[in-house]
Amino acid sequence: MIKPLPIFLREIDDAAWIVHSSATDYPDGWVIEPHSHNKDQLIHAIEGVMVVYTDQCQWTVPPNRGIWMPSGRVHSIRCAGPLKMRSVFIQAGRTSSLPAATTILSISPLLSELIKASVGMKLTPHENSRESRIMSLILDEISLLPAVPLQLPQPADARLRQISAALVAKPDDNSTLHDWSLELGIDERTIQRLFQKETGLTFGQWRQQFRLLLALEMIARGDKVIDIAAQLGYESPSAFTVMFKKQFGKTPSNFFKDQGSK
Repeated sequence: MIKPLPIFLREIDDAAWIVHSSATDYPDGWVIEPHSHNKDQLIHAIEGVMVVYTDQCQWTVPPNRGIWMPSGRVHSIRCAGPLKMRSVFIQAGRTSSLPAATTILSISPLLSELIKASVGMKLTPHENSRESRIMSLILDEISLLPAVPLQLPQPADARLRQISAALVAKPDDNSTLHDWSLELGIDERTIQRLFQKETGLTFGQWRQQFRLLLALEMIARGDKVIDIAAQLGYESPSAFTVMFKKQFGKTPSNFFKDQGSK
């Protein structure tokens, strides 16, 4: 059962516990509207893909990853495929070893199993209880997780927004910087400089990151590699597969295998 968002947020914000885990399953296409809470949150989908948005960036989060969302940060979530979300909420400022900014983290098999086991548990005053040991171990594991680059920074400049909107509407658009220079009436070097200044990426890197993150959503929906490659503007399925494996360490067909769930 999916609780109405205002009720769920009120329960999270008003609770006095230190650490708490929750589990909610969402259907494909479900959107969690923009919101924030006064607890830090680790959001982990044990099945399905999440796309998480803030005003400045978006992150695509597959099952072997999680996203750390600091308290007070307004964000929304879109489900790409049926989603089994498992979250850990932690009192803000509880420990300085936890991330200070929104970050994609590589979820270890141990942490994934701990989160599944902890759903519904609350950290009690009894330090030697099973519940307290599990919750404390979760905090230790989160502090050790490596960050991974699955974010897509959003440019603020109106001209760059025009480029990004065009790519979102037509992901296979292979227009060059020269093409966009003519379209927008500004110098190629200006476009490149603005992309690097506002996103930390060149135009080519930004487009590639956008396409690969979109590919994760398409794979989660069950789209075929040959169709994904064509829709994202790659010359061939093999060219897409090489780029995908370089970024994610697995081929598209193997990416979601061996992702157990409960």
